[in-house]
Formats: sequence, structure tokens, C-alpha cells
Amino acid sequence: MATTTIGPTFKVLVVDDSNTIRRSAEIFLKQGGHEVLLADDGFDALAKINDYEPQVIFCDILMPKLDGYQTCAIIKRNPRFADTPVVMLSSKDGIFDKARGRMVGCQDYLTKPFTKDQLLQAVQQCAGLQQGSQ
Repeated sequence: MATTTIGPTFKVLVVDDSNTIRRSAEIFLKQGGHEVLLADDGFDALAKINDYEPQVIFCDILMPKLDGYQTCAIIKRNPRFADTPVVMLSSKDGIFDKARGRMVGCQDYLTKPFTKDQLLQAVQQCAGLQQGSQ
């Protein structure tokens, strides 16, 4: 079977308190052929993760109530979702933020504003689709 540039469809959850970021991520991911779920904060995300079992999660760091680090840590503590890749989204590009994200178990880190290509590439990497490519 030949590999296409789009690849298989994945269930992707985007967690961000910004409606603009959620909507643009949704458009980019749907253009890439993925099924998209949206959550506007960490508590909303935790409920949706349990119900929909996304295969990749994009999570903003700076959110009210439950921030991205706390949300990621809670996801990773649940044995059902410990292996689900979490990609942190942030307007900050500091080494401390990236290190803190790794400490709570995130797989990758995207700086906002992100491009469609960056988002789709992160999904592919997290889903393990680039094992054979260089």
C-alpha cells in the first residue's frame, strides 16, 4: 500500500483558552484529514479525553483554573492515557518552559503562532508515522 502525504486519520484534541487558536488548529488539522475535538480549559480537556480517547493532544500552557503543565501531569498519571502524546502550545519559547513540559511528560513543544505544516508534522511525529523517513 502506497503512503500518501496525508496518512491515516487521528483523533486530535486541542486544548486552548483562546477561541482563535482552537479554531485555526481545528481548520489546519481537518485539512490534514484528522478528526478534531476542542476543549477550552484543562477540566474540559480531562472530561473529553476520558470520553473520546484522542490519539494526540495539543495543550496550551497558560490557561485559567488548570494550566497546561497540570493538565499534562494529570493525563500522564492515568495509566489509560500515559502513552498518549501531549504537545505543549505556548507563546513563550524559553528553555525553562520546554524543560518543565518534558518533566510533566509532554512529547513536543510548539510555539504560537504555529503554521499548518508545524501542526501536521507534530501529529505525524507523535503518532510515530515518521519512523522510516529521514
